[in-house]
Amino acid sequence: MSSMRLFQLGLRRAAAPGLRAQPARSMVQRRLATSQADSAEILAKQRLNRPVSPHLSIYKPQITWYGSGLNRLTAVILSGSLYLFGFAYLAAPYTGWHLETQSMVAAVAAWPVAVKVALKTFFAWPFFYHSFNGLRHLAWDVGIGFKNTQVIRTGWTAVGVTAVSALYYTFLA
Repeated sequence: MSSMRLFQLGLRRAAAPGLRAQPARSMVQRRLATSQADSAEILAKQRLNRPVSPHLSIYKPQITWYGSGLNRLTAVILSGSLYLFGFAYLAAPYTGWHLETQSMVAAVAAWPVAVKVALKTFFAWPFFYHSFNGLRHLAWDVGIGFKNTQVIRTGWTAVGVTAVSALYYTFLA
């Protein structure tokens, strides 16, 4: 027997003391398939009896996984926007686009106020959330705030400070 097999048998014997009196061969279930179709049928039946791994639908939503998802989403929004603008700026001389500061300021000044507010909000919220949640993660890196109550409190604090900062930046700055 291989060492891995011996280790597994030892674990089974330790976990179920009533099985010690049985020989090792009786602990292993064997099914012999006579053909390819039989083996596929046996596997299909075995899959029905296997436990289903945990899924997101069985967990109660918590600030920790909302925060993790939002942190990743805000990173994609911010970095994706930066890359898109960077590539557009590099391609501008070849495409005839005018992305220099004066022409962009003139173009944005001509937009309706609702569009300006929407664009500022679209970039302010991810920027502030990613910044404040990043500070939270930096605190975790030095070992501060690992208790469940602190994690929940700092998660909601990041959301609240983000909302206040984004609204201030969008409407007052």
